[in-house]
Amino acid sequence: MNENIKKKITELIEKNDVCLFMKGTPEVPQCGFSLAVSNVLKHLGVNFKGINVLEDNEIREGIKTYSDWPTIPQLYIKKEFIGGCDIIKEMFEKKELQAKLTEKKISFNN
Repeated sequence: MNENIKKKITELIEKNDVCLFMKGTPEVPQCGFSLAVSNVLKHLGVNFKGINVLEDNEIREGIKTYSDWPTIPQLYIKKEFIGGCDIIKEMFEKKELQAKLTEKKISFNN
């Protein structure tokens, strides 16, 4: 991955406390996995930034290298990579996602 893409991804993650790299937008997700993670965050009332990787193929491929994670969506909370769809859904069901949000001082609906 080139340095410009790495820098762009780093800036997105640093300036957004909750950053979801996804296919589509939070309003119009373009895949079921992105829809699922977006819906979990919406259900919790989390203010998050959705990054549509379909608009920029360099970010789409670059984020996979950046996180060393092969699939999209990818969720970052306060610069920490949390995981993809299955991990987020499991964490939500076990209340681990809510605990992580609390730990990182991100407000959400209990």
